[in-house]
Amino acid sequence: MKKKFLTNLFILLFLNFLVKPFWVLGIDRTVQNVVGAAEYGFYFSLFSFSIILNILLDFGITNFNNRAIARDHANLASYLSNIVILKFLLSIVYFIVSFFIAFIIGYDSVQMKLLVILVINQFIASLILYMRSNVSGLQMFRTDSFLSVLDRALMIIICGVLLWGNITEGKFRIEWFVYAQTVAYLLTLIVSFIIVLKKAAFFRPGFNSEMLIKIIKSSYPYALLSMFMIIYVRIDSVMLERMLDDGGVQAGIYAQSYRILDAASMMGYLFAGILLPMFSKMIKQKQSVEELTHLSFLLLIVPAILVSIGSLFFRNEIISLLYDSHIPVSADIFGILMLAFIPVSVGYISGSLLTANGNLKTLNIIALSGVIMNVILNLILIPKYQAMGSAKASLITQLITVLVQIIAVYRIMKFKPDILRNIKLAGYFALVVILGFFVSKTSFFWVYELLIFGLLGIIFAWSVRLLKPVSFIRIIWQE
Repeated sequence: MKKKFLTNLFILLFLNFLVKPFWVLGIDRTVQNVVGAAEYGFYFSLFSFSIILNILLDFGITNFNNRAIARDHANLASYLSNIVILKFLLSIVYFIVSFFIAFIIGYDSVQMKLLVILVINQFIASLILYMRSNVSGLQMFRTDSFLSVLDRALMIIICGVLLWGNITEGKFRIEWFVYAQTVAYLLTLIVSFIIVLKKAAFFRPGFNSEMLIKIIKSSYPYALLSMFMIIYVRIDSVMLERMLDDGGVQAGIYAQSYRILDAASMMGYLFAGILLPMFSKMIKQKQSVEELTHLSFLLLIVPAILVSIGSLFFRNEIISLLYDSHIPVSADIFGILMLAFIPVSVGYISGSLLTANGNLKTLNIIALSGVIMNVILNLILIPKYQAMGSAKASLITQLITVLVQIIAVYRIMKFKPDILRNIKLAGYFALVVILGFFVSKTSFFWVYELLIFGLLGIIFAWSVRLLKPVSFIRIIWQE
């Protein structure tokens, strides 16, 4: 199982590192620079709003389905036939609730028009994620790797033509960005549906009330978990835009830094996409998951520490390279937000394990506590610190919630604490901080300093035996 995890993980990371960085740094960043912080912040807050209510579209079905298909592939045909109908029914609820709340909180007609397209995009994206949950549940990880980058690859092509193809008159508009998402999502949905359809024994969409009620009862704990996690991750930009007079600008400034955290967090999300079905299958077969958990943790925590600390010490240079405005304040926000990358990464592993083990009540209590904490912190910090207040609230929330998750994992799964490894990890973190401080003070060009920092950081990890390349190679070739 460790061999399967490593080989598929490397393929998944390779494909995503080919596509996602160019998407984030080449397309998404360029769009913000072209349209400006205020207009992008206007879009970003609406986008976050549409994602917060996305739970009404999914209702925990994706995670429930992934776990169910991983445990028994025979569930695919019957679940597919019923869940597709359920997704369309949920979309009606999503549309109604979205526009009702948007009206209540005071969105104007311009915002409403853009929100229409964004909620349609969320519906299509939710269908894609559901189709992918079938693919990964069937252990078709390489196919899922391809699907994970397809929409972004299409967006790169479409937006690249619009930005640099000289085929339009006038300045690039944020609406074009949203329309490009629609086209890319639709094409990805068609491809993913065809793949799943070929694996299903039959597909007869129908309204089986007993089956739908069973699915809803089984999936609602996943729905609550997804809702809580989305709220405390996405509520920041919505609160910024609504609470401040220059809320659009502040949301845009926050988006400049959050974009990079969101992109970096994809690495943890990719780990979770492979780990959840693997954990589910191993737990059902009563196999120990402790070794796989520790392996995935070390593979993720080392680069997370390097990325977080490197971003902190080189925050001004990185933000100056990427953006054209609001550099000083954005750089400080970036440094704070990227420290949250460490707990975010760990949370993907602990959350996947507890989900696979069926500990949804525990996760929901932790996530709800995170929501309450984050909203309260934002209400306190935004009026005084603006976008920086949201960054601080996010960091505090992520640190506390992941610490509680780790404690829950050790108690529920009865893992044995590895004191030596924890000491090594604490020592490694301190070494990397010291390394970042001294390297950033040298007289080299900052890109060279960052490369030196990364290389020495990897060497440190190898020297204290947090990373063991020979062991990884042995697992891939001999297991």
